[in-house]
Amino acid sequence: MFPATFEYHRAHSVKDALALLKRFGQDAKLLSGGHSLLPMMKLRLAQPAHLIDIGAVGELAQIAEEGGKVVIGAGVTHQQIADSALVRGKLQALAEAAAQIGDVQVRNRGTLGGSLAHADPAADYPAAVLALEGEVKLEGAQGTRTVKAQDFFVDLLTTAMNPDEILRQVSFSPIAVGTGCAYLKRPQPASGFALVGVAALVSLGRDGSCEKVRVGVTGLGSKAFRAAGVESALAGKKPEANAIAAAAAHAADGIDCLSDIHASADFRAELARVYTRRAIEKALERCAR
Repeated sequence: MFPATFEYHRAHSVKDALALLKRFGQDAKLLSGGHSLLPMMKLRLAQPAHLIDIGAVGELAQIAEEGGKVVIGAGVTHQQIADSALVRGKLQALAEAAAQIGDVQVRNRGTLGGSLAHADPAADYPAAVLALEGEVKLEGAQGTRTVKAQDFFVDLLTTAMNPDEILRQVSFSPIAVGTGCAYLKRPQPASGFALVGVAALVSLGRDGSCEKVRVGVTGLGSKAFRAAGVESALAGKKPEANAIAAAAAHAADGIDCLSDIHASADFRAELARVYTRRAIEKALERCAR
């Protein structure tokens, strides 16, 4: 199908894009890589009267260290994140998530900000952003604000962003010594989206016990989430096989699991338990002692 008629506007700065958003209001949509928005437009699920292209806004396309944090602009592509030595070295789970998104064409056009703003329940990034405790910087007519990842994903295709805001960047604290992280998923064979994907971050204390545990899960419910039951069950425990398995058993606790032609709710719940255990084990292998 063809999308409904729209007017195209090319923004050259964040200020320019915000002015266009203010001018056209809810009749406008932001466009960057287009891999989420354009399919919806072709299906007439989205019919914006105005498209504001922010793909050429250079200030959104940087990866840098600032103030002790790794800061990734919303316009950075999946492939740039997967290839970044800085991200691979200090946020390995995020680089792994980026490397598993779609195919080569998608990874070279799709962007971090576009994926997070779309909030597909089977997208890869949200699990990693949650486990790594990322902070999302939003900018709108009222100024800038920062939203913790745990508060950013609200529901199916719904985030904490306001209609007049732009997702500017995401910042992370680099993983510390004694900490490891990993992202693993069971992909849907045709699309590459996660039937279930799990990102895990584990820090070991001096006594070898799990001092900090963070687990982000995608593909299981209507939105990505932190698996609080897993985290609390493993925190303070020695990372032995039985303890890891017992903690991973809580991966689907309290979640109304999705069910479709690709996987039943029960199968997804079991995938979540299995991939949570595997992701924790992989993160533990990477802990620098």
